[in-house]
Amino acid sequence: MAASSPEGSPLPGSFKPYIPSSESPAESTFRALVLGALLGILFGAASVYLGLRVGLTTSASIPIAVMAITILKKLRGNTVLENNIVQTVGSAGESVAAAVVFTVPALIFLGFPLKMSITLLIAFTGGILGVLMMIPLRRYLIVKEHGKLRFPEGTACAEIIKAGEVGGTSAAKIFKGIGIGALWKGLPTLFGFWKPSVGMDIPKYPGASVGMDVAPELMGVGYIIGWETSLMMVGGGLMAAFIISPIISFIGATATQPIYPGTVPISAMSTTDIWRNYIKYMGAGAVATGGIVGLFRAMPAIWDSITASIKQLAGERMGGGKSDDLVERTERDIPITVVGIGTFALILFIWLVPAFHVNLLGALLIVVFGFLFSVVSARITGIVGSSSSPLSGMTIAVLMGTCLIFLAVGWTGQQYTYLALVIGATVCIAISNAGTTAQDLKTGHLLGSTPSKQQFAILIGVVTSAAVVGVTMLLLNESQAKEVVLDKPFSPPAISLQRAEEMQGKDGKTYLLAKVTGVEGIEPGNYLVEPQTKQAVLRRIDGIGGRELAAPQSNLMAVLISGLLEQRLPWGLIMIGASIALFMELIGIHSLTFAVGFYLPLSSTFPIFIGGLVRKIADKRYKRKADAAEESEGTLLSSGLIAGGALLGVAGAFLNFIPNFVDDATGLPMPIAFAYTHLRFLWDADIVAVAMFALLGYLLYRGAADPKLKNA
Repeated sequence: MAASSPEGSPLPGSFKPYIPSSESPAESTFRALVLGALLGILFGAASVYLGLRVGLTTSASIPIAVMAITILKKLRGNTVLENNIVQTVGSAGESVAAAVVFTVPALIFLGFPLKMSITLLIAFTGGILGVLMMIPLRRYLIVKEHGKLRFPEGTACAEIIKAGEVGGTSAAKIFKGIGIGALWKGLPTLFGFWKPSVGMDIPKYPGASVGMDVAPELMGVGYIIGWETSLMMVGGGLMAAFIISPIISFIGATATQPIYPGTVPISAMSTTDIWRNYIKYMGAGAVATGGIVGLFRAMPAIWDSITASIKQLAGERMGGGKSDDLVERTERDIPITVVGIGTFALILFIWLVPAFHVNLLGALLIVVFGFLFSVVSARITGIVGSSSSPLSGMTIAVLMGTCLIFLAVGWTGQQYTYLALVIGATVCIAISNAGTTAQDLKTGHLLGSTPSKQQFAILIGVVTSAAVVGVTMLLLNESQAKEVVLDKPFSPPAISLQRAEEMQGKDGKTYLLAKVTGVEGIEPGNYLVEPQTKQAVLRRIDGIGGRELAAPQSNLMAVLISGLLEQRLPWGLIMIGASIALFMELIGIHSLTFAVGFYLPLSSTFPIFIGGLVRKIADKRYKRKADAAEESEGTLLSSGLIAGGALLGVAGAFLNFIPNFVDDATGLPMPIAFAYTHLRFLWDADIVAVAMFALLGYLLYRGAADPKLKNA
């Protein structure tokens, strides 16, 4: 009789993987590593665009697993373990991308230039640190806790890979989604068949407006996150657009003077100006409060994870070690000596590389917080999965802990905001990748993979995706960045010039980038200062932080750091947002999702809501449990919509680098926008864009049907 745990689950010792340890099929092959890296780059670039736009990313492990099966079958001779290596390498791309876009763009909000060197270094070191921290924890979290920690996405991946034949129709559905997503994104944004975004001010209701981006990737996000979550997001957007903005417009209608942080009277502002000057700060306060509340909500799980892992580490390795020849293939990890040497090398690397600008205390904090929260992230991932793991909440905890340590030693002011962000960003990437590594190792444990080969594969994925993620983010930012000549140059405060860094302007000249806040009559933001005269002559408006690339999670991190170390924020607006988040908690709504919707423009949250509505209708029509995680048909098609739409969005943004190719008024590349030129009536009629988005919703609804029910 098989042994059982008190809960009735088989004990770890009785578990038998799909591929026995006595067999050694092809696993970490060159083609598997290359294919995994390419798919990781593909989904990583899409995640960068999506994360910057709406502050959300979706897990790429299952779509990559399905695509791996189909592609390797075409190449012939593939094995189950080879398929798993592909998804292991590829999943690192989405993991690194999510953590990078949630944190690194905060450099812009803090008044520092976004540089390729520091972005690559943070992504590289954080990703490697996450893998190293998981190696000594694998035997406990994956093997000994096998019957307790389910790792839902890792288990689902293993089932998909085992059922190899699912790759046929399911992979076709992903590729179909990529094609549809690219088509629906390209027709309006490249060729001008219809407007990519429609909207209008509400008559007789000053300050209120409604809008919708006709974006296939946002509909796909809405379908995947489900009806309830998308409803909460659009609820936040509706409050901002239909309640808060009209109140500001009503109160400011008779004001003749600007109200800080605005620089013109509210009566002269458009709804976009009201969002940029006031609602964005309220949204940042709401997101920060929602993240902190989420952190406290997760504290029991975090504490359980810490205590359980400490007990495991104290009790592990009491007996003598075994040589690698005596250890079963399915239990071979990268040696612990490599982990120790690698960790020590990372500390020296972070401390000594000039581009980091990190002192020894900062390097030590990165490793200490990285280990502590990697344990937490891996265990929580085992309970709720990667998509539901509170990454932003854990990062908030790291930033608050770091800032409190800085305050205790007297490190305050803008010069230390950079250091705090680098620590938080590196740890965020480490804990994100630790959770993903744990998920991948669970998949490998069920299939019978060799742990050391998986761990090496994730390192390959980190290195290849880090470069692409950094390049994509910087190019997206520069493609939409503007530098506006000031009518009246001014002298920034001395404190702003103290930490100003050199930056090359779009005109090719070298300037000092200075963050200016709290100056009467000057809009808070980043300004380019002439080094000789110390006069601000240009207003630097980065693409990240605008309506198209709002980057809500990064803005949250910047607000926390700046509020604690600089204490120079419009606290009245931030506290209004914090109060809104607390009110949502009091009436039983998880405030973080609502707060992200409040921060984002309604034009971004409304299409997400439409995707959630399609999910609700499909679940009811096809008799499925509402928002069930096991729903696959619509989820795979939506994953394709996200990838296709996001990648076309990235490609379209890059066209801005071609001189005089993109029209500033419409955002269209005029040399190829033949529909705008010859079929202008389609562009001018907003109903065309709405109708095409409705058609896309119908295609998603039909594609969400189980093939067995299509003829029903």
